Amino acid sequence: MKLFSFFKQELAIDLGTANTLIIQDGKVVVDEPSIVAINRLSKETIAVGAKAMQMHEKTHEDIKTVRPLKDGVIADFQAAENMIQGMIKMIGTKRRMFSHLKMVICIPSGITEVEKRAVFDSADHVDSKETYLIYEPMAAALGIGLDVEEPNGNMVIDIGGGTTEIAVIALSGIVCDQSIRIAGDEFTNDIIAFMRRHHNILIGERTAEQIKINVGAASTELDTPPEPFAVNGRDLMTGIPKQIIVTYKEIAQAIDKSISKIEEAILKALEMTPPELASDIYKTGLYLTGGGALLRGLANRISQKTKLPVHVAEDPLRAVVRGTGLALKNTHRYSFLIDRQSS
Repeated sequence: MKLFSFFKQELAIDLGTANTLIIQDGKVVVDEPSIVAINRLSKETIAVGAKAMQMHEKTHEDIKTVRPLKDGVIADFQAAENMIQGMIKMIGTKRRMFSHLKMVICIPSGITEVEKRAVFDSADHVDSKETYLIYEPMAAALGIGLDVEEPNGNMVIDIGGGTTEIAVIALSGIVCDQSIRIAGDEFTNDIIAFMRRHHNILIGERTAEQIKINVGAASTELDTPPEPFAVNGRDLMTGIPKQIIVTYKEIAQAIDKSISKIEEAILKALEMTPPELASDIYKTGLYLTGGGALLRGLANRISQKTKLPVHVAEDPLRAVVRGTGLALKNTHRYSFLIDRQSS
C-alpha cells in the first residue's frame, strides 16, 4: 500500500480568478496570481504566476499577459492549461515519476455544465487520472472548520476575485445559493473609474489593486482608519505622470455600489432559506471568507444590514483551498464531490 501511495500525487487546487493555490500533503505549496505571459509569435508560455504578474500591463507587442479565468470560470482554455501545468511544475521535480495524479478542484456554485466540462478537460490535459470538483462555498465551509454533515444551517459568503458565492449549507449539501459576478475584480474596476472621474488620472489594474489593499474600505466610518495612500498615474489633461493622495473614504465611496449589490444578494439568499435553517443562522451568524473579507469595515456593514453577527474567517484567503485539501483527504467520505462519472 505504501509503495502505491509513493506513485500517487494528490493535489487540491483553488483555481481562482485572481490567485491560484495548490495544497499537497496538507501544505500550501503554490500561492500565485492566476496569470500567464505568452509570446505572441511562438505561442510559448514565458512566465506563470508572480513573474507574469510583474509583466502585466508593461509588455511590448511580442508578449501578452493573459488572465485565463474570468468571473470564476475558464475563459481561455489554452492559457488555463498552460497555467495549471506551470504551477504543478513549481511544486518541484522530486515526484516526477508519478503515474497517478489525483486532483480536487473548486468551482463557483453558479457554474454551468459546459463550464464544468472545461475544468474537467483542463485537468485531463495535465494528465489527471482522478478529478473531483467541489463547490467553493462548500470548500470554504470545510476550510473554516464548520461541520457540513450536521443537520444545522450555516451561511457562508465567499468574496473572491471574480465571483461572490453565498450559500446556506446543511447535511453535506447546498440548500440555497446566490452566485453573483461582482467581487474583487469589480472593485478594482470601480477604483480605476473613480480615479478617472474624480482625479482625472489614469491608473492600471495593478495600481488599483495596491489601492484596494492599502486603503480599501467598505465604510466611510472606521475605528482604525488606514493612512492615506500615494497613487502614481497619468494625468488625463496634460498626459504627464503625476501623483495624488487618496484616503479610505474615497475608496469606500468608489466601491459602494458593488458592495450594495453583494448585500442585496445576501438578503435574497436569506429570503430563500427554509425557516428551520433560518433559525440556525440567527444563532450562528454569517461566515465571511475570500479576499473580499479583508476589506476594512465590510463585516460591520453586512452585520448592520442583516442585523446578524458576521464572523470573518481566520486567514480568509486560504479558507477555500484548506477546505479543498480536507476534501482531497476524504474523497471517499464526502458525497458532495462531483466526479467525471456523475457529471
